[in-house]
Amino acid sequence: MQDHVHPHDSARDGSSDATPGGMPGKRRPGELLFTVFLVLFSGVLLWNAFGISGFEALSGPGAVPMATAAVMLVSALIVLVRTLPLPRTTDETVMRDILPPLAIVIVLLLVAYGLLLRPLGFLPTSALFLIAAIKILSRRGWGFTVAVSLGSLVLIYLVFRIVFSVLMPAGIVPEGEMLQALRDLLGGGV
Repeated sequence: MQDHVHPHDSARDGSSDATPGGMPGKRRPGELLFTVFLVLFSGVLLWNAFGISGFEALSGPGAVPMATAAVMLVSALIVLVRTLPLPRTTDETVMRDILPPLAIVIVLLLVAYGLLLRPLGFLPTSALFLIAAIKILSRRGWGFTVAVSLGSLVLIYLVFRIVFSVLMPAGIVPEGEMLQALRDLLGGGV
């Protein structure tokens, strides 16, 4: 009797198959649609790159973007031609093996983070994102989730805002006033 390991089960160990496309001689769910998207996207990029300066000279401002987009388009077309004749695998589904609900939830959290960053600011938006993501991904209690989230946020804030002086959207938190009060307290301000 031949031992057959289902691809879904073998991926549970955290390893990845090294076969391009995942399965030799088969097309995974969504693979053809994604390849068509890459061809169209590369074509749009090439068209936009051509619009920069046309093809007037190799040293023109659009030359490098056009060359890059052309290589992308040719590569995507080669992948499409190789993908089209392959039979679709029947032992995988998009929702289980390619794009599980957990990945969709994290993508939605990232979109929400991007939308809320400017109006709420870095600190509250990052706190909400980290708490939600860590709670969902770790499946641990609220104490662990909040401690890890806020501890990470403090560390990130100290490194990027204080050490590297990266400006982050303040939003609803009066960050400038808090930093000045801290400087005044530590420096014996006037």
